[in-house]
Amino acid sequence: MKAELQALTRQIASTRLASQMGRVTGIAGGEIEISGLASVARIGDRLVLRRGPGDELHGEVLKIKGNNISMLPDRAPDGAAIGDAVLLHPSPEFAPSDHWIGRVIDPFGEPLDGRPMLPGSAPRDLMAAPPKAAGRRGMGERLPTGHALLNTILPIVRGQRVGLFAGSGVGKSSLLAKLAKAMEADVVVMALIGERGREVNHFVEQVLGPEGMRRAVVVAATSDQSALVRRRCAWAAMTVAEHFRDQGKNVLFLADSVTRFAEAHREISAASGEAPALRGYPPSVTPLITGLCERAGPGGEGQGDITAVFSVLVAGSDMDEPIADILRGVLDGHIVLSREIAERGRFPAVDVSRSVSRSLPAAATADENAAIQEVRKFLGAYEQSEVMIRAGLYAEGNDAVLDQAVKLWPELDAFFGREDAEGITSSFNRLLLLLRRAKAGR
Repeated sequence: MKAELQALTRQIASTRLASQMGRVTGIAGGEIEISGLASVARIGDRLVLRRGPGDELHGEVLKIKGNNISMLPDRAPDGAAIGDAVLLHPSPEFAPSDHWIGRVIDPFGEPLDGRPMLPGSAPRDLMAAPPKAAGRRGMGERLPTGHALLNTILPIVRGQRVGLFAGSGVGKSSLLAKLAKAMEADVVVMALIGERGREVNHFVEQVLGPEGMRRAVVVAATSDQSALVRRRCAWAAMTVAEHFRDQGKNVLFLADSVTRFAEAHREISAASGEAPALRGYPPSVTPLITGLCERAGPGGEGQGDITAVFSVLVAGSDMDEPIADILRGVLDGHIVLSREIAERGRFPAVDVSRSVSRSLPAAATADENAAIQEVRKFLGAYEQSEVMIRAGLYAEGNDAVLDQAVKLWPELDAFFGREDAEGITSSFNRLLLLLRRAKAGR
């Protein structure tokens, strides 16, 4: 009750009774030029353009040049005119609170679920620096994930940062939701960046459900909102995760998707005049993404950890496109989902051969690592000869490893799609049993 009273007192104290006002002097290319505010405005401050009674256009300060500032509006500036009044509102404070667990909020800390909500008592910087490299702990122990494959072949450990690479419609969001419900964590923070409005509600109520929301904070910016709001969504969600990490909690951070975060930044950069470089993306997209990823991971002394899964939309399974390429270089592993596997009905549709966890071999015992290597050997042998096998050209007896791989493949494929709520030991026991049966020729 004391914390809530402090938050309410702070909110009342921060309420402004008067605002600085400027006037529209020009409109071009989606930007609005405003005079009279250059001496008091800061990049990122909010602006409200009043076109008439009850008719407002919201936006953000994009550039400050000479006596004018540039406003990037949240939507098309239709109806705006020279001389319209523009009010300046300093960038709102963002103060996460423990009471946000179980709630759906926007990137400004306002509730989206129709219920009142107070901010926390201590505002945080949306662009906070990551923990100092020399003071960070190493990655922790393996985490149960609820999936046999991710418990064994592609383990995730506490503080690891993993990329989930997938095209649209291959089960990416469903896998993230299952991790949110099954993976070991004190708090789950999920960023839904540029998601369809209908999908946000479906994801919260049907996919996550009450079970998943009991320990989750969902930060959402829908696809119809401005690029500024969509980009802010990722920073806001990471700031919420850092709030709980600093309390010593172990946080699971899920972002869907980094691609839409980068696309929002591309829109903003184009409006600000930055030249494109990487297939249309500006050079600043690299430090933007790496800066976000570096904020996740193991914390410093006395802090918890942020275990992160960043999803990436890869059109046509192109793992060399700029955003995927940037993320592969800074993350501790990547999980690739395959459309071909999804189309034949195996979920999660993980392409094991193209996926890797950089927590290995340290995260597994010598026996477990040997089993993982054996599985990859059989998998490689089968996939190398798959066309020949499907064409009926395979003849048993010419290659002992391939013979074992062909016999093992149906069970191994089923194992990759198996959910396992019993934990890591149970998953490895099932995997070892499959390998023993393959060696015995059964």
